[in-house]
Amino acid sequence: MKRRNFLNATAASVAAGMLAGCGGGGSAEADPQGVGSDAGHDAPGSPGSPGSPVTVPNGPVKSRVIVVGGGMGGATVAKYLRLWGDGIEVTLVERASSYTSNIMSSLVLTGQRTLASQDFRYDTLISKYGVKVVLGDVVQIDPVGVKVTLSTGTVLAADRIVLSPGIDFDDVPGMAGSNKMPHAWSAGPQTALLASQLASLPSNGTVILTIPQVPYRCPPGPYERACLLADWLKARHPGGKLVVLDANPDFVTEKDNFSSAFFGLHAGVIEYVNNASVTQVDPASMQVSTTQGVFRGDVVNLIPRQRAGKLIVGSGLANATEGRFAGVNVLSYASTVAGADKVHVIGDSSATTQPKAGHIANQEAKVCADAISRLLSGLAPDPAPVTNSACYSTITMSQASWLTAAFQYDAATQAMKVVPASSAASVGWNQRNFGEMSTWFKALMADSFA
Repeated sequence: MKRRNFLNATAASVAAGMLAGCGGGGSAEADPQGVGSDAGHDAPGSPGSPGSPVTVPNGPVKSRVIVVGGGMGGATVAKYLRLWGDGIEVTLVERASSYTSNIMSSLVLTGQRTLASQDFRYDTLISKYGVKVVLGDVVQIDPVGVKVTLSTGTVLAADRIVLSPGIDFDDVPGMAGSNKMPHAWSAGPQTALLASQLASLPSNGTVILTIPQVPYRCPPGPYERACLLADWLKARHPGGKLVVLDANPDFVTEKDNFSSAFFGLHAGVIEYVNNASVTQVDPASMQVSTTQGVFRGDVVNLIPRQRAGKLIVGSGLANATEGRFAGVNVLSYASTVAGADKVHVIGDSSATTQPKAGHIANQEAKVCADAISRLLSGLAPDPAPVTNSACYSTITMSQASWLTAAFQYDAATQAMKVVPASSAASVGWNQRNFGEMSTWFKALMADSFA
C-alpha cells in the first residue's frame, strides 16, 4: 500500500459519495467483525480494499510506537503504522479484549441490532499485521521519556506514543452514581441498560433525551437517535412522547433534514426544547432540571457534556477548548504542550476543526500513522493532508439521510478547513440510504480492524 495514495483516495471517496455511519445503523445484522460479503468495498478514505492482500514490512525493529486505546482511532493507527512504517514495532494497550462500536449502536435500542454485533476483536491486527496487544490500564505517561506506566507497575518505553482514549463525561449534579438515567453514548453496558428501560416503557410513557453543549461525540447522533426513537414510539407505544432537551440554541448539523423530521414527520411525538442545559437531576423522581424548566420522564437518556478521556486530562495534555480537549498539530497530531511533541493524540480527545466521530478518528489515525512513519525516517510530515467526514442519520426505523465533507490543511490557519465543493447532504431521506448504512459500516470497520 502506498501512503500517498491514501490522500488521493480520500478525495476520490468524497466525489464518489462514499459514506460511513456516525451513530445510526442498518436494519440487517452485520457479522460481528463487520467483514462479510460487503467487505470488498473500499472503506471511506482508505487506500484500497480491506479484503485485498497486504504485505507487512519485515525486518529488524528500528523504532517502537505505543498506542493507547483500541477504538476506531487506536486500531487504525496501529494497523497503518505496521503497513506503512519502516521496521516499526507497534504495541497497542487496551483495557478490554474487544471494542464495542458506538457507530450503529442506536439500533440496539430499537431491537434492530444486537450488542454482540457491535463487538470487534483485535485478532486480525495481531495475526495479519503483527501488532502486539497488551491488555491493561495506562495510569501514567512520561512525555519526555516517552514511557507509559500500567496499573500493574509495568513500564513500556517507545520512540512515540499515540493516545486515542475517546471521551469522558462531566458529572451531573444529583446523579450521584445512579444508573437510572444512562447516556449510552459509549456503547456497552449502558446501551443494554437503556434498551431494557425502553422495552419496559409504560403505555403513553414519556422518554427524555438530552443533547449536550458542543463539542460532543458525533454531532448528528443525538438528533438521529431522537428521530429513531420517535419512529419506534409510533410503532410500539402509540401515544408515547419524546422530549428532546437541547443545550444548544439550534440543530448543530443537518438542520434542514432534522427540522423537517422533528417539526413535520415526528411532530406528534417529539417536543423539542432548545437552550435547555441540564442543571440538576433527580433519579428517584426521574426529573431533569434545565435552564428551560423541569421535565419528568419514564425513561431518561441523559447525555452529559463531554471532554477528553481521563488519561489526557490527568497527563496535562488538555490544553484546548477551555481545558477540555488536547491541542494538536494536525500535520502529525503531535501534542502542542511544550515538551510533549512525541505524544500524538487522535480521535475524540483531540481538539480540531473536524467533527468528533468514528469516521474522522479513522481518518486522523491514517494521517498520524503517515506522519509518524515519516518522522521516524527523518522526514517531515505531509504538508497537505486531507480527511473525509461522512455520516448517515436514521430518520425512521427504515429510512436515513446522509451528510459528507472533506477537510484539507490550511497553512495560514494551521487547521483543517472544509473544502467547499466537497460538502453535501441528502435532500430528505429514503430506504436506499438506510440499506446502504450496513454496507459502509462494514467497510469502515474492516478498514480499522481487518
